[in-house]
Amino acid sequence: MSVEETVALARRGDRRATARLLTAVENQTGDAAEVAALTAGGDARVVGVTGSPGVGKSTLVSALIGAWREAGLRVAVLAVDPSSPFSGGAILGDRVRMADHALDEGVYIRSVATRGHLGGLAATTSAGVRLLEGLGFDVVIVETVGVGQAEVEIAALADTTLLLLAPGMGDGIQAVKAGVVEIADVYVVNKADRPGADAVVRDLKAMMSLVKREPREWRQPVVKTVAQEGGGVDELVAAIAKHRDHLDGDDRLAVKRRERAAAEIRARVDAALVRRYAVPEDLAEAVATGRTDAAEAARRVLGDTA
Repeated sequence: MSVEETVALARRGDRRATARLLTAVENQTGDAAEVAALTAGGDARVVGVTGSPGVGKSTLVSALIGAWREAGLRVAVLAVDPSSPFSGGAILGDRVRMADHALDEGVYIRSVATRGHLGGLAATTSAGVRLLEGLGFDVVIVETVGVGQAEVEIAALADTTLLLLAPGMGDGIQAVKAGVVEIADVYVVNKADRPGADAVVRDLKAMMSLVKREPREWRQPVVKTVAQEGGGVDELVAAIAKHRDHLDGDDRLAVKRRERAAAEIRARVDAALVRRYAVPEDLAEAVATGRTDAAEAARRVLGDTA
């Protein structure tokens, strides 16, 4: 089957065709460039979901899928999972939690292995998002791996970034340490039926009161949810829609998309440089045994002996 035929099938909702296209993009096969050309365009809402492990990211994503499907929207999910130390593939925990949507033809869920990439995403996540947009999905959700404070790449990728917190996990302090006031667009206090939820909300609002904003600058709302029961999900969907409306004004969305493209280019350049300037074992041994220093070794790798 040609790439063009595969793209046509994927646009009609064929999951196997979509999976083949994503595999080509992720592995940068010989067909990757043609796939990208045939799937250019699209205007999906790209929603990032991040937060510490255990706050209920996958459960909330499942609830959001249900809400958007009720509205008649096609939804795709890239769930970034830790890589297996044996196979290098993704551990499919997130897909298990979203099993309620497994038979829905309007939903596509893909687990993506980090393959050692830091920052909560896989190196090819941005290309995967662009592909799914081009295949006609209305919403693309990217759920990060849940690595904690280093998980900031999602802000550059998503149009709207949701930061999930939960009571009883010390997340208020962790939020300050991670600098998430700058990266989150909507705060979600999940498991809000537990004691301490109101305290987390107060901590977030107190934190935001310390940040100076211009009159037309976005002010992050705090939404309380109980994702397991669907509580607060409609309010969260409304908050996401309101942020999208904010981005549509004053060319903010276009700026965000350009920043996303620039970040992807930088990531690909970085990956190419790592491959091009691989460190020889004998040079690493020389540094380890003290025969040379790391700075001199780096100059040798770069071919710069000046």
